[in-house]
Amino acid sequence: MPPTANGNVTLRGRGAPKPPIHPVEYEKSIYQKGLQYERPPFSFHPEQWEPAAEQRMSADARGYVVGNAGTGETGRKNREAFKKWSILPKRLVTTKGLPDLSTKVLGQRFPFPICVAPVGVQCIFNPDGERASAAAAARDGVPYIMSTASSTSIEDVAKANGDGVRWFQLYWPSRENDDITISLLSRAKEAGFSALFVTLDTYILGWRPSDMDNGYNPFLRSDNIGVAAGFSDPVFRSRFKEKHGTEIEDDLHSAATEWTGTIFPGLSHGWDDIQFLKKHWDGPIILKGIQTVEDAKMCVEVGVDGIVVSNHGGRQVDGGVSSLGMLPRIVDAVGDKLDVFFDSGIRAGADIAKAMALGAKMCLIGRPYIYGLALGGEGGVSHVLKSLLGDFELTLHLAGIESASPEHLNRDVLIREDQL
Repeated sequence: MPPTANGNVTLRGRGAPKPPIHPVEYEKSIYQKGLQYERPPFSFHPEQWEPAAEQRMSADARGYVVGNAGTGETGRKNREAFKKWSILPKRLVTTKGLPDLSTKVLGQRFPFPICVAPVGVQCIFNPDGERASAAAAARDGVPYIMSTASSTSIEDVAKANGDGVRWFQLYWPSRENDDITISLLSRAKEAGFSALFVTLDTYILGWRPSDMDNGYNPFLRSDNIGVAAGFSDPVFRSRFKEKHGTEIEDDLHSAATEWTGTIFPGLSHGWDDIQFLKKHWDGPIILKGIQTVEDAKMCVEVGVDGIVVSNHGGRQVDGGVSSLGMLPRIVDAVGDKLDVFFDSGIRAGADIAKAMALGAKMCLIGRPYIYGLALGGEGGVSHVLKSLLGDFELTLHLAGIESASPEHLNRDVLIREDQL
């Protein structure tokens, strides 16, 4: 979607009205309905979304989304890191309106500083899967990042997302499968995905006890779960038919196994391989999974446009550092040279405020919207996104922080609890 004359981007999905400038309007609508004794279908307590969603999901789906690598230490650290920082509220700050939540990233201005993180296999949480979450993101003015491991094809996700802003996440096949990588990138570009997020920490699935206890790997079943991008890819289909003499639909088990081995090749790429992506992707490239200053500096050297400070929500490596803990160090090292995104651990509006104050330009929302998807499809996803944004807006407003701009939302508004 092209920017407007002033460089801003207007996000609208499937002909839906433009989302309100101030998400706190959602709160007002709830109270208005309450005058007629109507209660909302979903809780506004973010800590209740997970247990409520667990009751709706199968054991396999529950283990997949809630589980972490190893003992879950990294996941716990992600959440505990937010408690180490506290917001310093200012009083008698003359305000002329609610805070401006817009942020500039990848050369464009977006109305809100969050996007929908790439999460695969969404049809195990709700039959509408990626279609529902992509549609909700567009309606609420939030960029949608599609996972290579989606249960829905690239083209169908784009259709559901309509006029929304959408970005494509790549699980990167090995170099011997460059033709498949090129095909995926070409399809994504043709379908209107404008930026490429490359996940670096998942060339093989981590040690996940919850999934192993259930004997459950969603990518190996004889269905489209997690493999739709491959099953709909002309290069992969042609190669499969040439090898097996049959169509994918006639041997789903073998096809699922081969596609899973293609996008999770077991071995990592190297820094030199980034040039291949730059050659075959016309648009911003963001590397996801950065956790050290050294790697962040390498991202600058290879010339990518952004990074996501992320540990995959604790799902890949046990005993790792917290994502928020590393954020300020990485921002200090490279924040003026490329765009720094953040994910891993966000559950509420104050979390967004803290991550942005520490230097992130945009935050990825992961598990919470999946819980919304499990609870209520598109409506559940929309509820989570609007709730997080409304909470974020009031957090800034009541703390005397005038906008989400670094001019107002920066480290000066935070203090470490251990310094009190």
